[in-house]
Amino acid sequence: MKIVIIGGGAGGLSTASNIRKYDEDAEITVITRDEHIAYSPCAIPYVLSGDVGCFDDIIMHEPEDYLEREITVITRAEVFEVSSETNKIKYKLIDNHEESSGIENELSYDYLIIATGGAPFIPPVEGAELEGVFKIRTIKDGSMINEWAKKSQKAVVVGAGLIGLEIAYGLKKIGLEVTVTEMLPQIVPRSLDPSMASIVQKYIEKKGINVILGQAIDKISGEEKVEGAVFGDEEIEADMVILATGVRPETKLAKMAGAKLGRWAILVNEKMQTSIPNIYAVGDCVEVYDAITGHNTQSPLGSTAVRQAKIAAKNITGINAEFNPVLNSMVSKIGDLEFGAVGLTKTAALQNGLKVISGKSRALTKARYYPGAKRIDVKMTVTLKGKIIGCQIIAEERVAERVDTMSLVIAKGINCSELANMEFSYAPPVSMVIDPIILAAEDACDKLNKLNK
Repeated sequence: MKIVIIGGGAGGLSTASNIRKYDEDAEITVITRDEHIAYSPCAIPYVLSGDVGCFDDIIMHEPEDYLEREITVITRAEVFEVSSETNKIKYKLIDNHEESSGIENELSYDYLIIATGGAPFIPPVEGAELEGVFKIRTIKDGSMINEWAKKSQKAVVVGAGLIGLEIAYGLKKIGLEVTVTEMLPQIVPRSLDPSMASIVQKYIEKKGINVILGQAIDKISGEEKVEGAVFGDEEIEADMVILATGVRPETKLAKMAGAKLGRWAILVNEKMQTSIPNIYAVGDCVEVYDAITGHNTQSPLGSTAVRQAKIAAKNITGINAEFNPVLNSMVSKIGDLEFGAVGLTKTAALQNGLKVISGKSRALTKARYYPGAKRIDVKMTVTLKGKIIGCQIIAEERVAERVDTMSLVIAKGINCSELANMEFSYAPPVSMVIDPIILAAEDACDKLNKLNK
């Protein structure tokens, strides 16, 4: 059985490893445009901040490591043709100057896995081609930002999503004056409600990062290199601009193969199979089902890509498996502050026509008298029937495990009254006698009881 995988990120390489796990004889080839493989783009901001020593530290494996498992990885290669009729792909090697060698290579396959991920979205703004303007997706991007930052004093980060905020904090930590901007009226709009986002915003502002909301970038000024960024009537001086404006799914090859596309990305079934039976797709380039709304959505998370890879690998090797609808559980850390979310925010729920209330709590991560107790904020999204459909948590410790707990709660359909009566562990150094999650559930129950009187 010949397997060809296009993409050397988390989705592509996890699919290759899992196919090898279930099939010792399959002939597996991975093709990627990138020079480096087996690293997490999510780690790049933490290298810039100095929390991780260098970019080499975030590379988990080299192509030679996969060759030991009889998985061939071809780096710096561009696939330019996919034929589902002949079950063949064609590619060309790329040199250090991003130029094609011109020599065409061909591979046949029994199964093709498209794991092309997403490409950074570059807004159509004047000055985007100037020196000192960067996108952020690969180790190469991170290295270029790192080198430019050494000779810079002021930076503007466009986009206040997770990567944008993490990059902004990293640059601030190494001594730059940083402004982060967002065209929407709040930071982290995909994962947090405005009231929770304001907590994170106040924290990063205290750290010295300037925040501009509700303004799209109009122009990047300069002659040959960046001198500033223009937002409406205001121009901010800058030596560098980082466009953290999100990614767009790479669907060109899937479309070329004849696979059906959805609103944003490649359509797949629960087996990660495209509309063409022997072509599968995983990662940022596919659409998934939202567990709450039942609608198609995107889940551009490394954890999602790895789970999808396991499902695709099992089905290709004859093991029946299905990928579950997503809750898009996430967590991030900026400085000492952790914040995470799962399911729908109240804003997203209302946008989807759901009638909801919010259960809230502000408590401590440890017993009140125990040294080092930190403030924790919890906000739950609850339907008028008591079903929990979302949760957001912010604190300086122990956010991830609580988000994971809420992911399980939501996935299992536990309502707020059931959660309020659940048993949680307690010890003064690690928790309050009543967990903040329970307090938020109780608040939701109280609000629902008042509505029903």
